[in-house]
Amino acid sequence: MAQYLVLIYENEKSWANADEATGNRILGEHNSFGEKHGASLRGGNALEPSMTATSIRKNASGESVTTDGPFAETKEAIGGYYLIEAADLDAALAVAKDVPANFGGVEVRPIREMH
Repeated sequence: MAQYLVLIYENEKSWANADEATGNRILGEHNSFGEKHGASLRGGNALEPSMTATSIRKNASGESVTTDGPFAETKEAIGGYYLIEAADLDAALAVAKDVPANFGGVEVRPIREMH
């Protein structure tokens, strides 16, 4: 079985402006997703907003330089992820289609096996 990372991209402003009822509904949708696909799930979490990120890049001298914030400002940011196990990409996509992403969408990427 292969592993896939399902990245959840959403509009952070929509989340920030969501009322408590909307937040609770979406949390319930994630709980339902977990119940439905528990056999495939290997992990997952919600992430703090992108403004809490710290980015690290190498400068021309090869030194690490840290800056506050994400690498790039975008309309949608990674808000969370699920690590799933599936027989193939089609099976992973079938699971990913059920991921609640009310303010955006998801991206499915295979985990590279390092030998």
